[in-house]
Amino acid sequence: MAVDILIGLQWGDEGKGKIVDVLAPTYDIVARFQGGPNAGHTLEFEGTKHVLHQIPSGIFHPEIKNIIGNGVVLDPVVFRTELQKLQDRGVDATKNLYVSKKASLILPSHKVLDRVSEEALGSGKIGSTLKGIGPTYQDKIGRVGLRVGDILADDFRDRYNRLVERHRKTVEFYGQTLDISEQEEAFFEAVEQLRSLQLVDSEYMINEALQNGKRILAEGAQGALLDVDFGTYPFVTSSSTIVAGACTGLGVAPKHIGEVYGIFKAYCTRVGSGPFPTELLDEVGEEIRQAGREFGSTTGRPRRTGWVDLPTLKYSIMLNGVTQLNMMKADVLTEFDTIQVCTHYKLPSGEITDKVPHSLEEAGLQPVYETLPGWKVDLNKIESVDELPEAFNNYLQFLEKHLQVPITIVSVGPDRKSTLRREAVSA
Repeated sequence: MAVDILIGLQWGDEGKGKIVDVLAPTYDIVARFQGGPNAGHTLEFEGTKHVLHQIPSGIFHPEIKNIIGNGVVLDPVVFRTELQKLQDRGVDATKNLYVSKKASLILPSHKVLDRVSEEALGSGKIGSTLKGIGPTYQDKIGRVGLRVGDILADDFRDRYNRLVERHRKTVEFYGQTLDISEQEEAFFEAVEQLRSLQLVDSEYMINEALQNGKRILAEGAQGALLDVDFGTYPFVTSSSTIVAGACTGLGVAPKHIGEVYGIFKAYCTRVGSGPFPTELLDEVGEEIRQAGREFGSTTGRPRRTGWVDLPTLKYSIMLNGVTQLNMMKADVLTEFDTIQVCTHYKLPSGEITDKVPHSLEEAGLQPVYETLPGWKVDLNKIESVDELPEAFNNYLQFLEKHLQVPITIVSVGPDRKSTLRREAVSA
């Protein structure tokens, strides 16, 4: 069997959680391979909205094993709260949740480091969620970080103190003081609970499952345009958000990769700083924001909004080897008379290109649009692809012609039932 992978193709917030929840019943294992509590995967069913930050989106299916992989950075305090919220809703996640011993730990001091380093950037802020994720990945790469397996060691507290002292010196370099005494009590209480969970060598667990014919779905956080190598650097996250990150974040060889589901919105959004070629700073952008409830599920920050951007989508599809596309939030564009689609960029030299340049911040870069008619039909009430309006089908076919990958799932509302399966052949 193969590992199928679900990837966001834009700047995150594409709706990956919903699609994982929809696809999950056909899989034996759902595994998260990177990111941390900056993720906010929203699932909505039976009239209730659920937001997951670190726990895989298959957790609502008790028969499915859910794995937090080695590529994840885990905040024990947020994790404890997340488990409690699930418990309050009648979900005992401890029974089918497994945590890699090689996953990195986010310490209280990592959050302080995140804040002071972001403040030091002044007007050039990255737009960090200040969850301590960047500093934790820095420690991982610097080979000084702590991992989940370390909490089982007799000298864990000593290891913790050594790392905090290292952080203290860095914070003092910025002219500030590291005071985390109030946060430490909650941290060590959460670590104690973490010790009681199923801590595993997840790379063996996943590869043995593959050998036994089990179906595995790998779930990423953020989106391909936030990848630390190929995203809009430096306004990116601190991990590999593309398919290659699933291999290193779970311990899976490339030969085991099967389907790659690429998730994108019918329009585009971005949170935080960084270039956004199709951004709408007018009433149209605000209308999309309100209709799509475009506010961060983790931070509550209003998301920047814009029209769909085909050059960046084609770029993400290329990097990830996407085999199927899933369009989210198509219902948000219902009220528009016309829909704009960015098909190319016009560079300062006058050149027209559909390739993503080294820097999207290049002065004078302009999106080139094609205008398509809107559909003016409430898609949220549609229960079959046969009922989709002609103008909307034309929009799908226009995108498939440019992207050369079939759109096989269309989401027309937040509930898991508002998901239409579609057979399509790319042009």
